[in-house]
Amino acid sequence: MSISERLWNETRERQIRNRLQARENFPVAARFLPARHRAHLLDVYGYARLVDDIGDEAPPDERAGLLDLVDRDLDRIYAGAVPEIPLMRALARTVHECRIPEEPFRRLVRANRQDQVVTRYGTFDELLGYCTLSADPVGHIVLHVFGAATPARLRLSDRICSALQVIEHCQDVGEDHRNGRVYLPADDLRRFGCTEDDFRAAVTPTRLRGVIALQAGRAGRLLAEGAPLVRTLPGFARAAVAGYAAGGLAALAALDRRAYDVLAGPPRPGKTRLLAEWSRMLGRR
Repeated sequence: MSISERLWNETRERQIRNRLQARENFPVAARFLPARHRAHLLDVYGYARLVDDIGDEAPPDERAGLLDLVDRDLDRIYAGAVPEIPLMRALARTVHECRIPEEPFRRLVRANRQDQVVTRYGTFDELLGYCTLSADPVGHIVLHVFGAATPARLRLSDRICSALQVIEHCQDVGEDHRNGRVYLPADDLRRFGCTEDDFRAAVTPTRLRGVIALQAGRAGRLLAEGAPLVRTLPGFARAAVAGYAAGGLAALAALDRRAYDVLAGPPRPGKTRLLAEWSRMLGRR
């Protein structure tokens, strides 16, 4: 590992640890879980943040090398050796205690490698293909943390996780564009008559709002398709997954409340709405 890679890693390690200590963006539902489950989910969150931050914020010419380092540390974990990166050492404990297979972790690395070369998607199906790398693996890992991973549950989880990723893309249209990426499908942008200048506007143009609303509707349907997962889960697993799904529903409500104007700032749901959606999700039969 080069000196610059090591310096970036050490800086990012500190920043991620600070986020974990503050539980920034950590799902509200997870905070009510027993310490054992919460610790495992924090380890997973730390890994996901590390990989995403490498793909988005590391010096561009260092990203491939840093992702290689993560892959090598995954090799070490599954060979029973000690990883180099401290956050990966924490992950190793969770991997071994929960018997999590390596494929979901590998897919998250592949998603960030793809982000370095693919910046636009032609169709919604292509975007969903990206979600199988960037989002769906997280659901698989969470189900393994709770010992609840079955083929049927994993399929339902994929619908929820893909929906959450699409919703995030809807919220972050402006930020993504500033970073050189557009996740809204190109064929929809053409159909609504959107131009590149639309992404730079201070207020989201009507035609771009239409594209965002279309994706939000698709995400809502994916959430509905995946929602039966919640009632198949026992105890704490049910509470956690209901919290993730509720976060998606609350985010969709926030987008609708802002009339899909996302360029003025990403619409984020309030905790009151999130808790209300969580309660409703847990009460569904």
